[in-house]
Amino acid sequence: MGAVTAGLSWGGFEQGRDAVRATFTLGRIAGVRVGVHWSVLFIFGIIAFGLAQGRLPQVYPGHAPVLYWVAGLGAAVVFFASLLAHELAHAVVARRNGVVVDDIVLWLLGGVARLKSEASSPAAELRIAGVGPLVSLLLGGLFVLGTWLLTLASAPGLLVEVVAWLGGINLLLAVFNALPAAPLDGGRLLRAFLWWRTGDRLRATAGATAAGRALGWLLIALGLVVFMRGGGFGGLWLALIGWFLVAAATAEGRQAQLRGVLAGVPVRDAMTKDPLTVPAHLTVAELLANPRYRYRHSAFPVTDEDAAPVGLVTLDSARQVPPETSGTVTVSEVMVPLSRTSVAGPDDSLADLLPRMEPGAEYRVLVMDESGLVGILSLSDVSRTVTWLMNPTQRR
Repeated sequence: MGAVTAGLSWGGFEQGRDAVRATFTLGRIAGVRVGVHWSVLFIFGIIAFGLAQGRLPQVYPGHAPVLYWVAGLGAAVVFFASLLAHELAHAVVARRNGVVVDDIVLWLLGGVARLKSEASSPAAELRIAGVGPLVSLLLGGLFVLGTWLLTLASAPGLLVEVVAWLGGINLLLAVFNALPAAPLDGGRLLRAFLWWRTGDRLRATAGATAAGRALGWLLIALGLVVFMRGGGFGGLWLALIGWFLVAAATAEGRQAQLRGVLAGVPVRDAMTKDPLTVPAHLTVAELLANPRYRYRHSAFPVTDEDAAPVGLVTLDSARQVPPETSGTVTVSEVMVPLSRTSVAGPDDSLADLLPRMEPGAEYRVLVMDESGLVGILSLSDVSRTVTWLMNPTQRR
């Protein structure tokens, strides 16, 4: 079970961004924000319970239950620390190769390092993708070495078993993630190779995602066979992993096609020019009462007294202010500040910007040049542009 639990590290190239969002943040490590999704508690409990009530009592019976639980909980903590080390390796190498790292999220099926852009070359992708399995392989080797040394030192059996389990799980994590199928790290390595051979990143992505879907369907079939033969939860879990692989690979392939359609298109061709802005000093009540803001859009750039952009406000966030205080709360107090807002230039590549965009009014991109705010971009703008590009009759 542990191998499958650890198996899905996305190698820092997460495409289904809405699938994994941090429920709470642990802080920053090496300058990278680290978050945890609530589903971690579920798998954390399964690992601790499986070890404390299953494997450890079977291998070393006769100990007090509390010792089994301490060992199981400790193993679960170190396991997730190993996942974090795997993802941190992706993030650190990505930054060294010029890729901006958004954050790292630990969740039900492992970990994900979310990047705001893609590698600039096959070599960079090879380095970013390959470092994760290497770290897991190294950790697995260290735990195996630790098991041998503890055995020689006649250490307590429970400790030896926990260290041995951590060694095995990290080695299996390295092997599973090295499988040549997107979105696993091995799929990134396959894409880097195909990209290098063909010179076409889109074709390389198509090959890696096809392999990902094939592996996913294979795991689903294998999981169902295991379940029907009495494998119980293990079979269902394997099928879940397969389903996730199929869904993630399919989504990644579609986004690659979308990026191919948008290749060479600048942001200025898709953005809404000269957007309606909201003064920062305006009260929330005034914002909601003004027909100009109520009916046209769901998010607006916020400007200061000098007409310089300072953030982004959504009508949803404004409506959350209690009516009794909306007359005194200003827009500047409910807006998303500029430091947390996506910003692009009018000549930036729309295809390169796409990975940074997510559904929701708060994910509009402010388009700015040296003169100031010149436009705003949403996914609906991108969708309209794609429709126009893919429909020759509309371009005549």
